[in-house]
Amino acid sequence: MTAQQEWTGRWVADRAGVALTGSDRLPELVGLALRENPKRAHLLVSTVLGKHVPQRPSVVHGAGLDLGRRVRELLGEETAARAVVLGYAETATGLGHSVADGLDAPYLHSTRRPVAGVTPVGGFEEEHSHATSHLLLPADPALLAGDGPLVLVDDEFSTGNTVLNTIRELHAHHPRDHYVVVALVDLRDEADRRRLADTAAELGTRLDLVATAGGGVALPGDILARAERLIAEVGPAPEPPPAAPAPLVRVALDWPDGLPDGGRHGFSAVHRSQLEAALPGLAAQLAVALEPAEGGRVPEPAGSGRALATAGSGRVLVLGCEELMYAPLRLAGALADRLANGEERVRYSTTTRSPVLAVDDPGYAIRTRLSFPAHDEPQDRGSRERYVYNVAPGVDPARRFDAVVLVIDDVSDTTELHEGERSLLGQLRQVTDRVVLAVLPSHRPSRLPSGPSPALSAALPAPLHGPGFSSYRADEVSWLLKDLSDVPLEAPTEEREEAVQNGGAHYAESLPVEYQPSPEYQELFHQALRISARRIALAVGTVAETLVRERGRGLVLASLARAGTPVGVLIRRWLAFAHGLDTPHYAVSIIRGRGLDPVAVRYLDAHHNAPDVVFVDGWTGKGAITRELAEALAGTAFDPELAVLADPGRCVRTYGTRDDFLIPSACLNSTVSGLISRTVLRADLIGPDDFHGAKHYTELAGGDVSGAFLDTVADHFAEVRSEVRAAADRLAAEDRTPDWAGWAAVERISAEYGIDNVNLVKPGVGETTRVMLRRVPWRVLARRGTGADLDHVRLLAAQRGIPVEEVDDLPYSCVGLIHPRYSRGATGASGTAVLAKES
Repeated sequence: MTAQQEWTGRWVADRAGVALTGSDRLPELVGLALRENPKRAHLLVSTVLGKHVPQRPSVVHGAGLDLGRRVRELLGEETAARAVVLGYAETATGLGHSVADGLDAPYLHSTRRPVAGVTPVGGFEEEHSHATSHLLLPADPALLAGDGPLVLVDDEFSTGNTVLNTIRELHAHHPRDHYVVVALVDLRDEADRRRLADTAAELGTRLDLVATAGGGVALPGDILARAERLIAEVGPAPEPPPAAPAPLVRVALDWPDGLPDGGRHGFSAVHRSQLEAALPGLAAQLAVALEPAEGGRVPEPAGSGRALATAGSGRVLVLGCEELMYAPLRLAGALADRLANGEERVRYSTTTRSPVLAVDDPGYAIRTRLSFPAHDEPQDRGSRERYVYNVAPGVDPARRFDAVVLVIDDVSDTTELHEGERSLLGQLRQVTDRVVLAVLPSHRPSRLPSGPSPALSAALPAPLHGPGFSSYRADEVSWLLKDLSDVPLEAPTEEREEAVQNGGAHYAESLPVEYQPSPEYQELFHQALRISARRIALAVGTVAETLVRERGRGLVLASLARAGTPVGVLIRRWLAFAHGLDTPHYAVSIIRGRGLDPVAVRYLDAHHNAPDVVFVDGWTGKGAITRELAEALAGTAFDPELAVLADPGRCVRTYGTRDDFLIPSACLNSTVSGLISRTVLRADLIGPDDFHGAKHYTELAGGDVSGAFLDTVADHFAEVRSEVRAAADRLAAEDRTPDWAGWAAVERISAEYGIDNVNLVKPGVGETTRVMLRRVPWRVLARRGTGADLDHVRLLAAQRGIPVEEVDDLPYSCVGLIHPRYSRGATGASGTAVLAKES
């Protein structure tokens, strides 16, 4: 701090009676602000951390490097080589990583973001924090299990409670002889120092402390009341004056494959070398994105009142996002090295969860504040507001940034980031002349980080793709199936039903004969699609958003062929539309009584992180496939939970709706499913290392509406986007525990109609439709008053001479009953015996 600069703690010191004691360096390192937090009134605002105060990236990284080198000197080269560094989320994730750089040690930081498929190896609480719970999610649990020194890094030590909680938690599982605590400032009083020393003695371990400066904070006894009064007097931060939004440029950085975006799951020496090699090229890409499109000058929006700025000479802020501090810091440093006079022009800071009072006064550390809704799908749904400080210029135009580079991970690249004036991007575009958005791939640890084992892959068949197999585009689905197109597998429906019900054959050993749909039935499909396309789009978006929120953005879709395949393609399209994701999508076979294709499961396990795989189907009936899937995946790392468009059977918890309505893809067979048949499993055709089989009906291409179905639904995505967000919010707040009401209804109907095999009762519009198309139907039960959703069912029933009974107390729109003619002694509702092989 120069003589001309005012200490940024003076405002709080004068009005709230807070004072710093001890080292003369403290005013250089910290200012003061008031928290909007009833647990703790004051906030020490670091000037070298890069969290709340924009700072030169060389200063921020250099502060951590210096501490890391001091730790190396303390430990000695031999002991330092065995050290591991642990940083604290969110504030110290970048500082801890920089300390690890200086120490040249592996790094891990705690996180407040659960990650699907990664089991925490520990956690602890930070009592005074705005968000208190921390998780430890190393990709390699052995990272924290060694016997070398553990270096714990936080930005400040006020009481030492967080460090004590951490050490006790970790020491209980993996005792070690030496801990080193590192901070920018150590402000503990004598009682806190004794408590930390007593804990070390109790655990029988050595504990050293390294800090840039030491001292204390003197607080009046009524500090909470004083702070509350001052916050009320100041009131909310003023909104920046309205301005035309600045241009937004999205840059696709060539981030190296496999390089973690931070230390949430661990960061090794190999990763460090990989990043250092990539930084110059990444900085060059950012520099290009910062250049205006026309004449080297930022186009001036009419009436904005902005002064023209040249991107080649203006001030640039690189802004990170909460825990994502280190990668933006290093990008900012590389950009400063790249740009002319970059050391003076480039600054770095990040967003935060902590609500802090803003006072536009040179003697206060937080001059301006922008608040915005969270955009990273946080688990703590009760804390949705996020903040960015000292980015808006306020009353001092010299503090204005001419461009802002926002660096986020792909988990944060959501609708909430982009849409609305209160979104982060919306607000940044009001306070600068150019916004550059750089999205990094969020690292997801994998059992096979370098790709599948060559030996394992060689033993597995390759997927099939359109147009050679199916009418879908090659990028929309990879079929984990064996092509049986040249094999005669079709049999008349009545013959198949007799063989299946008499136990002479399984339904998956043959196929029903498929025909070109009649003109009347094709028109019924198109009419149904026109009526329901928007409703389907809403359900697709709702289930897709639920999956992203609960399973993360590294999804791998595995749809159950074939009814699930159109739904999987639509979910994939939504993820591309709403999140910019290129989601892998496979179609796999599951057969009732035979289970999920084990070779397909092996393929998914070899090529992807198993917990990322989401199994998708079109709808639920009584839940038989749900149970089949759970049984097939028991004991594996795969999540057996099924995601469906509609769950009228109430047997899954991930769905777009629980309404039983007409999904037009249920109206047709292969001609709405990429011209692919049902799946086949027969011992003479499918070997132990083969996928289950299916046929591609190229001869039915004239009636193919697969693409039309997808395009018609996807055309509604934009108009339902806001409704999808609201629907996903409602689902997140609801109890979605399956109650299996559909299964109970099936058992009741079976008893009432004298059917001793529940597999002959097919509940729901979709399942009833399939009964009419490829089984021998007996009758249809329709919920009294159900209208257009059942028009196609009534048409099919009339064509086949099948009665439709109107009934009450039905949880579905309708239920289709397969003819029990081959089940001896079955009795109809009237009590009349149904004779075997009845004509």
